[in-house]
Amino acid sequence: MAVSVTESAAKHISRQLQNRGKGLGIRLGVRTSGCSGMAYVFEYVDAAEAEDNVFDYHGVKIFVDPKSLLYLDGTELDFVKEGLNEGFKFNNPNVTGECGCGESFSVG
Repeated sequence: MAVSVTESAAKHISRQLQNRGKGLGIRLGVRTSGCSGMAYVFEYVDAAEAEDNVFDYHGVKIFVDPKSLLYLDGTELDFVKEGLNEGFKFNNPNVTGECGCGESFSVG
């Protein structure tokens, strides 16, 4: 079980950590939310938890708790620029549906 990060996303995360001035990496997770059931969660990691799965891509560490990894397994995190908009994009093969606003998703 794993998640991956594109070089573009890793560079963006690295810049954010440098601007923050501290941090081991970022935590990816899921929580119950929205009209489709689940939403992605990002947070900085200053100290790892014992049960964390840690993935290192392009020099950036990604921390995922075991429960979230069940929903994120196989997911690729990308950072994309589309016109004037930019942001993270989750390419999650487990998603079976998304809400109209794109804030939440469901898995089968």
